[in-house]
Amino acid sequence: MQNPLSPASPSPSANAFHYPAYLFYFISRVFNGFALQIVATAVGWQVYALTHNPIYLAYIGLVVFLPVLLLVLPSGYAADHYNRRVTSIICFVLEAVCAGGLVIFSLGDQQVVWPVYVYLALLGVASAFGNPAASAMVPNILTKEALPHGISLNALSWQSAAILGPVVGGLLYGFGPVVAYGVSFAFVLLGIVMVFLMGHVNQHQNEQSEGGLMTLLAGFRFIWSEPIVLGAISLDLFAVLLGGAVALLPVYASDILHVDALGLGLLRSAPGIGAVLVALWLSKFGIKDYAGYVLFVAIALSGLSIVVFGYSLLPWLSILALGCYGGFDMISVYVREILMQLWIPDHVRGRVNAVNNVFIGASNQLGEARAGFVAAALGAVHAVVIGGVGTIIVAGFWAYMFPKLREARELSGGV
Repeated sequence: MQNPLSPASPSPSANAFHYPAYLFYFISRVFNGFALQIVATAVGWQVYALTHNPIYLAYIGLVVFLPVLLLVLPSGYAADHYNRRVTSIICFVLEAVCAGGLVIFSLGDQQVVWPVYVYLALLGVASAFGNPAASAMVPNILTKEALPHGISLNALSWQSAAILGPVVGGLLYGFGPVVAYGVSFAFVLLGIVMVFLMGHVNQHQNEQSEGGLMTLLAGFRFIWSEPIVLGAISLDLFAVLLGGAVALLPVYASDILHVDALGLGLLRSAPGIGAVLVALWLSKFGIKDYAGYVLFVAIALSGLSIVVFGYSLLPWLSILALGCYGGFDMISVYVREILMQLWIPDHVRGRVNAVNNVFIGASNQLGEARAGFVAAALGAVHAVVIGGVGTIIVAGFWAYMFPKLREARELSGGV
């Protein structure tokens, strides 16, 4: 059979699963997503059980994000100048070391929590180098025709893990943190096997004319030169930075909604359920027109969903609100990722993805930190509601500041 990526192929398939390398890539992301979701659920419960202080939940987000921020330049360079598949394998191995370390910690006396933050910081290093390489690898294993389908499937793989991973993590934590971290360790190993099975991945040979700092900063320069890309990335940064309430779910589960570990797992899964439903729709129909308007409306509605969750005292309403939040956020992810992967040349894709990884980390980890610090000062409910209102305001302000993004129609084009 002729390679569908070959230029001689008369009609490249638009179905990403028709490409064997992508199939193994997809399975590896599912295993990795499950592993990280189980760790996140277990760590949240374990840290809060040991400290009973929401500020320690804020520290979780910080220690994961800081390596992503500090390593943005070398990680982007590595994704563009070294084998992306090999980089992904190395980062998976580091994740396995962290999961194993958490097992050892949980077998000990657990009088202090700082070892947990050390392993989380190492997970941040793995994320700093692994995510840009993995994201930049997708256009290397798919044709342009299959890329939108692959992007929606990538989101589906992660969100599927986000649905079941926290539930599984909550159930496993009921048997003890050692069991939860041990299963995560096994999933990471399976992910490594899948990446090995992908085989060789072709990627662009990078330019040699530039050097030093200019090469490292190429990702920043490209984003700054593309207002639509800059607006889309920064919009996601500030919207999720304000709207993120995931770090406070243990507080809501324990002190406000009064549910057990399984209930926390359901709360953590709710955004993923909404996201998967939307991702399934997007994988079939996509966004055909008025993408910019759809993006801004979706982010505003995600903020409204967070406000409803913040005030809710009913578990079913809280789960529904979080599900809506996840669905609207998926629209933002879909639009942003297609803009990123279709419009960026391969020789700078890793560096741009490294910058984007910082924005994602900031919007998630720093969003969790913001929620934790505000909750410590004003209470959990005020922290969540203020963030949701802020998200709505950001959507309106960015629509005014970035008219080209607002007026974007079709998600097509590129270089």
